[in-house]
Formats: sequence, structure tokens, C-alpha cells
Amino acid sequence: MAEAHVQDEGGLPGRRNHRLAEAVHRYGAVSRKGLEERFFTWVFSGLVYPQIWEDPVVDLEAMALKPGEQVLAIASGGCNILSYITEADARVTAIDLNPAHVALNNLKHTAVAHVPNYETFARFFVAAADRETGRIYDEVLKPRLDPATRTYWEGRDMLGRRRISYFRRGFYRQGLLGGFITLGHGIARLHGRNPAKLLAARTRDEQERLFNDELAPLFEMRHMRWLMNKPASLFGLGIPPSQFDALKGSAPHMADVLKARLARLACGFDLKDNYFAWQAFGRGYAKDGAGPLPPYLAREKWQTLKERIGNVGVVHASFGEHLAQLSAPTYDAYVLLDAQDWMTDAQLTELWREIVRTAKPGARVIFRTAGEETILPGRVPQAILARFRYDADEGRAFTARDRSSIYGGFHLYTFEG
Repeated sequence: MAEAHVQDEGGLPGRRNHRLAEAVHRYGAVSRKGLEERFFTWVFSGLVYPQIWEDPVVDLEAMALKPGEQVLAIASGGCNILSYITEADARVTAIDLNPAHVALNNLKHTAVAHVPNYETFARFFVAAADRETGRIYDEVLKPRLDPATRTYWEGRDMLGRRRISYFRRGFYRQGLLGGFITLGHGIARLHGRNPAKLLAARTRDEQERLFNDELAPLFEMRHMRWLMNKPASLFGLGIPPSQFDALKGSAPHMADVLKARLARLACGFDLKDNYFAWQAFGRGYAKDGAGPLPPYLAREKWQTLKERIGNVGVVHASFGEHLAQLSAPTYDAYVLLDAQDWMTDAQLTELWREIVRTAKPGARVIFRTAGEETILPGRVPQAILARFRYDADEGRAFTARDRSSIYGGFHLYTFEG
């Protein structure tokens, strides 16, 4: 029986907090900011993103992948990795320093390869709240998983339940982000508001009216504004203290920024086309697949997904660790998500030096930022950036089409050699 394969390039799994600390910690442990960073490291060490929050359709448009091209991408929840291969016959290396995300990606890939049909796959990742998933895991998936992935899913949560039971209890309500969204719904309900009402809207005008009636008033309440202005309040979104500052930018108050981003998610796109809105306001996808889904979960993509699942490999490492091991130009595209918002100038410079060293001519690098503008000028040496083509207007156009709506900027850099 074939096993899902994960390559660990950074040592033993017990080092995961050390890797994350290197990425996040900038201040001493006894300072206020240092304590915030260490609390974030603790909460970020488990499952964070049951669903990734970057729009794969925009990613694919920007990368314009050709058959056989090689992509290096931060894996996160794995949705985009799989969506890429449903649209392009490319090879993808999915990389992540969080072992929970590595385990999730391996579970998805094993399920694609070995469950008997789309309906079974959908029990896990569309319905994601199905009593049969435990049995399917034990009979079909468990024997085919590598030991580390099997250990993760058979491990216990704080209440002693196997983690694989997430898929019986509502997978998209699990993890740090799922818990954050659930908490947000609870707070709204305590104030007499119901985010799920937005999903009943039949027109864009009705979406806007419902947002203004149900959610907008929360952002004007004094105690809510106080809470939203604290960095720890956004840890559930996977936003470390350093990214909190970038997200706030020059805005007078974080509540104003969050209101504008949520308004765009609620009103900026037709709900029939925006599965991110269903996750935010419904805490899952529409029942029976009756609403929008990520490309990899579309029934009509199932056969292509199965045929190409061997094109994806999963690596437990950081971008830098992986690139440092390469001896020649390897990749045609790089997907950095929003990870650079976490980095110091020295880390950014080292990352882009490695990209230059390992990129094939014409390679595309895509990433998102909490703020609107690219963060690279003035932080990465101009001698490196001069080797890339960048069009700010093109980036703003991509940003406008990103249905997740939570980022300030989408950026595409093209390597010119």
C-alpha cells in the first residue's frame, strides 16, 4: 500500500516551536511585545487554517502556469495547492513549518488517491461533519498514512477526542481560525446580531443592507473597538503582532480597518460566487454542495484531481530551509502567501537571495500583504529587486478580484534573470 509522503528538511517534529519562534520572535521575552509574540507562537503551533484564505483563482491568473512547470508554495490548509493542479498540469512542492498543516495536507492527498469516489471525499471536505468519516479513516486512510501524519490524526484534543473526529463534528469550525470565527458569531449573537443572515441575501444590494443592519454596528461599540485594537484579539486570524501593525497601517483605529475588510467580504462579490463569505458567515460550505466551493472541491474537477495528485509533494520545513538545499535554478513560480509580513529585513533579504539563486528565468513570485503596498522596497537591496519586474497597478487589479477580501495587497514579481 502506498503511503502519503512527507519530507522533513528541518529536523525532528519537536523543533516546530523553535522554527516558528525564529519566524515570529523579535522582542525579548520580558517585554510586552515579546510576551505577545510568545503567546502567538503557542496558539499558532496547532491547526490554524482548516481552509486557506487566499483566492486560488487569482493565484492561477497571476502565475499563468504552463504544463510541467515547478511551483513552490506555502501549504497552509492545502486548498490552493490542490486547486492549482486541477487547472494546470504543474508540479507543486507544498511547504509548511506547522506540522498540523503538513498532516492536513497529507490526509487530503491520501484521500484523493485512495477514497473510492467524489462522494466519499466530499464527506470530509465539503460536508465536513459526517459520522462516517471516522470509519472511512480507520478502514481506508489510516493504513496508507505515514507515521507522523497518522500520529497527528489519532492524537487527542484537550477533551480527549481523536483529532480525526474533527470531520464528524464540523471540520471548518476547528483549528485556530475556525474557533475565531465561531467566537465572532457568538459575540455577534450576544449583541442580538446574526452573521448567518447575510447568506439569505438574493442580490448585492440586499447583501449590503444586511451587512449594515447586522454587523456594521458592532464596529462602532466602544467596548468592541477597545477589543479590536489589541493585537491578541486577532491571533485567531493567524496575525502575529508584527503583522497587526502592518494591517492597521495609518488608520486611526483597527476597528475601522476590520469593518472595511469585512464589508468587502460581505458586499464586494455575489454570494453565489464567494465561498469565503460562506465560511465567514456560515462557518462552512453550503449544504449538499449547493453553494460555491474551492476549485479542488468541485465535482467536475474530481477526476483531474485524482490523475494529478502525484504531482504534489509535501515538505515540512521553512522556505529558507528548503531553498538553501537546492544547487541549481529549480522553480517557475513561488507562492509566499502573507508570510513576509512576519519577517525582519534580514530575513526578507536572505529569502529573496535564495529566490534569485533558485528561480528559472521568467519565474513568478506572488504574495499578499496586510497593507496595500508592497513591503519590499527599502527592506530588500535594490540590486536584488532590480532583477524583477513589478507593476503596482497590476497588483491592485489582482487585489480587487481576490474574493477573500482580507488582504490589503496582492503582488506579482517576475524574475528577469
